[in-house]
Amino acid sequence: MTQTFATGKDSALEQAIASMQQALRSLGFAVEETHWLNPIPHAWSVRIQDAHCPQIAASGRGSTRNAALASACGELLERLSTRYLWAHTYLTPVLEHFDYIHQPDERWLSVDRDDQTWPEQLMDPPCRATYNPHRHISLMALVDSHGDIGRGICMLPFIRQRDGHRIWFPVSLLAHQFESIGMASGNSREEAQIQAMSEILEHTIKARILRESMTLPAVPDEVINRYPNISAGIDALRAAGLTPRVLDGSLGGRYPVMCLALQNPNDGGLCAAFAAHPCMEIALERTLTGLLEGRRIEQLDGFPAPGSVSDQSILTDNMKRHVIPADGHLSWALLSDTPDTPFVDWNDDRDDSARCRDLMTLIHQEGTDVYILESTHLGIYTCRIIAPGISDVEPPDHVAKGHHRLILAHRATLFNLPGAPRSAWHAFLEDLETADISDQRPVLDWAGIIADPGTAWERLRTGELKLWLALALGYQKEGLKYIRDILATSALMPTDKGRLRALQDVLELNLNAGSLEAYRAALNSYHGEALVEEAEELLDGVTVFPDLDVMDPCRPTEAHGRFLDAYARVLLSQAVK
Repeated sequence: MTQTFATGKDSALEQAIASMQQALRSLGFAVEETHWLNPIPHAWSVRIQDAHCPQIAASGRGSTRNAALASACGELLERLSTRYLWAHTYLTPVLEHFDYIHQPDERWLSVDRDDQTWPEQLMDPPCRATYNPHRHISLMALVDSHGDIGRGICMLPFIRQRDGHRIWFPVSLLAHQFESIGMASGNSREEAQIQAMSEILEHTIKARILRESMTLPAVPDEVINRYPNISAGIDALRAAGLTPRVLDGSLGGRYPVMCLALQNPNDGGLCAAFAAHPCMEIALERTLTGLLEGRRIEQLDGFPAPGSVSDQSILTDNMKRHVIPADGHLSWALLSDTPDTPFVDWNDDRDDSARCRDLMTLIHQEGTDVYILESTHLGIYTCRIIAPGISDVEPPDHVAKGHHRLILAHRATLFNLPGAPRSAWHAFLEDLETADISDQRPVLDWAGIIADPGTAWERLRTGELKLWLALALGYQKEGLKYIRDILATSALMPTDKGRLRALQDVLELNLNAGSLEAYRAALNSYHGEALVEEAEELLDGVTVFPDLDVMDPCRPTEAHGRFLDAYARVLLSQAVK
């Protein structure tokens, strides 16, 4: 076997790929490689997914084809090991076979509905101060939403690195606060931890640069030219008519962060990729491959134009868009020729142990502790590292704004909408009105259910659910308002749009004219008798929740059932070890 080694990796790429693919096969996954891209030299990306359950998926990138494939396999194993793929998923049915939801060593904390005091066994004082600084957030905000089991708060053990103390961190915070920031797998413990902590520093320093509208110094050509592959990639972007700027995000040599900003003269858009690693070459390579991961050159159109120092670039929602899907607004400051910090030709060429130690010191100097959860049960070392307050994707004060209480309170109603009592419909609609959920968001998405493709459940958005609940309750004026909003803001299939337009006309005439008889011929001619008849049945309550079939709580959809089967295989692999 030919052996090739990537910078920063402890094993040959071929050996790592073979080992990881065998681990995936042993879990029963038939992994397919899809969506290979190589838009410029030395920038590859690939998506891999299970042939039977496409939600079991990951992406990878690298300077070579094998580097990208190794990256994707590592990411998939990392997300299986940490359960990240199921971070927002309804998991109650797994309790039929296991006596735990997430990990064998999980602990549960029972919760009183009115309890405002966070007990000592929950996290530690610094974490409690971070996520409940004013001590006004109820413990109910941390209740586990993966299962309708009434157990309360599920907690996993993390080790505080400054003193080796074990703390119990709530799964609900892991699911909502951090996304995938700080998760990594690797050929060795140090390799993975370097990646995870580099990602945390990238996240927090990027946020600081963007929020403060900082101007970064350009990396001199003679530095870029040390790395021929990166230099060739930058030249290819220029040849494609784009304007790349390689910037030093180290803030004077303190942090191992690089940035690649890309202006598009065709539409005025500006995008940027940040990356961190103690080795400058790796950080630079990751900015290039990160910018192009999953994208062709022509897909670098459509990014927003740069804004002023005081507009979108400082907003919290915009910061989230710089994580997923990496298309947030950027300040004009990023393009200034007058940097706020000098360029420093930094690079750490020491061994992984020294690099790992210094990265941890940097994070501690940011005023937070480092907590690590480790795993090796899938045949590869995986870690999840959190640094509360700086590795969060959501601001800490968003803890109380999660949707889990809505899900727990109304998931049973959602499974059997037509058969639920009026009181359940009313409570559901009332809570949806006050929930911080976009009307455009798919209902099954926030409910933690995988939808079957091509079904009404897959198409159902939150605004439409409000409409059907209002009509089932006989609230015609409210229903008319919901229809108008849906038709004004939603991208609908022609059949759904036709149904709603007919319903809108029937509702308006019924409310304003008091009878449809004088308009029936016109309505039938315009919409067709079938749609008019269905609209009347929806108004009269004869039909409720059209096409939304009852779901089995044990297997709500076929797609969700396959996702649960995959989860059970991962849990079983840990149980047998």
